[in-house]
Amino acid sequence: MAEEAKLTDPPGRNQDRPALSPSFLQRVWSESYAQKRDRDSTLAAVKQDGGVLAFASEELKGNREVVLVAVAQDGEALEYALEELQADREVVLAAAAQNGAALQFASEELKGDREVVLAAVAQYGRALQFASEELKGDREVVLAAVAQNGWALQFASEELIGDREVVLAAVKRSGEALRGAPEQQKGDRE
Repeated sequence: MAEEAKLTDPPGRNQDRPALSPSFLQRVWSESYAQKRDRDSTLAAVKQDGGVLAFASEELKGNREVVLVAVAQDGEALEYALEELQADREVVLAAAAQNGAALQFASEELKGDREVVLAAVAQYGRALQFASEELKGDREVVLAAVAQNGWALQFASEELIGDREVVLAAVKRSGEALRGAPEQQKGDRE
């Protein structure tokens, strides 16, 4: 009985609120412990396989720390993060650096962020297909993409697909990239 008295509010305070029962406190403590344990076990799991984020609770899919660990292991785990984290620049940069294809799961705003897109195409040139139209016409971005994967040429703006330097960079990486080049570029011996 003395133990139960310790769990109630002090006399004269919050008298209109019911006393906290030991069973209620135990349940609350157990639930918070289970959530922490769930977080800890999820962190351990995503360190091994970022894709496990797909099976995490919604709360953990919105936990920045858990998502950062997941995308550092598998960039495409960004697909399972909550929308707010798909719009988090640091999270998306980490994902794109690990796997450029993760750019497809980024917010529209970040698909137009030059640094994010450069990180993505440096890792996976074909990630250019997920970039904003503006960045598909950015010479530096397109050159970085075709230097990584010549086939990325097909995702560049029409203007850059016809650019001799861009086509040469793509063909250097992959001779097959010439298939997507304009006719006048195909006859260029250089």
